[in-house]
Amino acid sequence: MVKMPAEVQKTINKQSPVPIATAAADGNPNVVFVGFLRIVDDETIHIADNFFDKTAANLSENPRVSFVVYDGEAKKSFQIKGSVEVATSGPVYDDVKVWVHAKSKALPAKAAVIMHVEEIYDAMYGPNAGKQIA
Repeated sequence: MVKMPAEVQKTINKQSPVPIATAAADGNPNVVFVGFLRIVDDETIHIADNFFDKTAANLSENPRVSFVVYDGEAKKSFQIKGSVEVATSGPVYDDVKVWVHAKSKALPAKAAVIMHVEEIYDAMYGPNAGKQIA
């Protein structure tokens, strides 16, 4: 795992919803917006599964996720990649369920996706686009 620099964390915290990408075992990609994505620590992100269908299937076959965030004011964009675990019980799931239900009891909070950050890239156009920063 890698540590997310402060500027990456700031950019993540400013954006919602966040587009996340997964892929099936055969490589077929899928992208969805998620409204519940939060930083837990410098290396970990929690994502709430409220309505995942293809995303949940993809994560069970291929437990990897990628997402991109953009801050137009700061002119910064980052792509974050990592491996995931999916929890449907236990303390992490319970915590994510409380987080989701604090905003809306109507949301199902079916699972907690625990993302372990492994790679971070500069995704802003320009000479550093695509360069790994962590």
